[in-house]
Amino acid sequence: MKPRSIPSQPSRAPSTPSPAGDPSTFSLNRRAVLAAGIAACSLIADRSSAIQPFHPNLLQDASASMNITKAPFGTLPDGTAVSLWTLSNSRGDLLKMTDYGALIVSIEVPDRQGNRTNVTLGFPKLDGYLERHPYFGATVGRFCNRIAKGKFSLDGTTYSLAQNNGPNHLHGGEVGFDKLVWKTEELRGDNYVGLRFSLLSPDGQEGYPGNLSVQAEYLWDNEAKLTIRFTATTDKATPINLTNHAYFNLGGWQGGVIHNHQLQLQCAKYLAIDETMIPTGALADVAGTPLDFRTATPIGQRIAQLTATNGYDHCFVVDGQPGTLRACGMVVDPKSGRGMEIQTTQPGVQLYTGNFLNGSDSNGGFKLHEAFCLETQNFPDAPNQPTFPNSILKPGEKFEQTTSYRFLVVADK
Repeated sequence: MKPRSIPSQPSRAPSTPSPAGDPSTFSLNRRAVLAAGIAACSLIADRSSAIQPFHPNLLQDASASMNITKAPFGTLPDGTAVSLWTLSNSRGDLLKMTDYGALIVSIEVPDRQGNRTNVTLGFPKLDGYLERHPYFGATVGRFCNRIAKGKFSLDGTTYSLAQNNGPNHLHGGEVGFDKLVWKTEELRGDNYVGLRFSLLSPDGQEGYPGNLSVQAEYLWDNEAKLTIRFTATTDKATPINLTNHAYFNLGGWQGGVIHNHQLQLQCAKYLAIDETMIPTGALADVAGTPLDFRTATPIGQRIAQLTATNGYDHCFVVDGQPGTLRACGMVVDPKSGRGMEIQTTQPGVQLYTGNFLNGSDSNGGFKLHEAFCLETQNFPDAPNQPTFPNSILKPGEKFEQTTSYRFLVVADK
């Protein structure tokens, strides 16, 4: 996400899609709901599709088993060794991560024909991540998204942070969690393999108060579901807001623009923002705006209406009770047949469509709108907005948030 002038309300869409119904209907029947939305879309007219788990005849690899391997991934300028972990489930689907930034390097899952490819953007070598890049696959903190003017007050003290996004603070500052080497521990269960990344962010790092102990668990199971669990404790009150910043293209990492991807969000409201992309405090209705994804809609159908941001860069309010794991949304690429289902305990989700990818080396050669992000999180600028969900972690408390991304196949009937 980058600074861009944007009106507090998107322009009204030409027509208003019908509401998607209550959250329980979406949660219990999310595959049927999305399949109906996709079937109605002209992109796949004349063929009926349904959301299904991976078809065992296409995708089972009898020789595969759950496994974790570790290999060198390069060294930092100070000589610190960086490793690459490869996690495989019993179907042979792969998750690759590195301890630098607790980064997702690749997620390799099958298409409708069973052909696996990486569906995230990133770099094949560590060197790319050491340069300034758009947070490809990174675990972001101590506070993801923006804090207005890089300032907040807590217990009578005003704290100043880096203003690294125009006048505002973004994604933890100049040296956020995405640029640190995390301690890594392997995890194994009956139906998953995983990694537990840990770090201690010392008092005063990037201007934040308190010694913050953070753990980020990434679990990869036999249903090709990636579960991300964040936990943290502190010895002094401090803001915290953690997310993963994966850039997805379900057509594959060389799949081109994602305008035809079908997106459905279980979000009836979004955060209105000012010209520097800081929330005004208002929760606005998505109805009648380009931000209405309550029914499955091509990402590119209304993206041209968002001229101020050159695409989507908006925080949506996830329906239902924060703190409970609930449906957040689904995305399907009709061409490849890959789908992704998202659940979260977080209050919000930031939709970003790679609006500043420009084909440069620092962007991995990727271009405008060749990926989308769905970053589950607390609301931007929450430390300065008393009506927003609490973002302050205090001594004796434990921060806990969970998000899952499950990869599916849209199988032709």
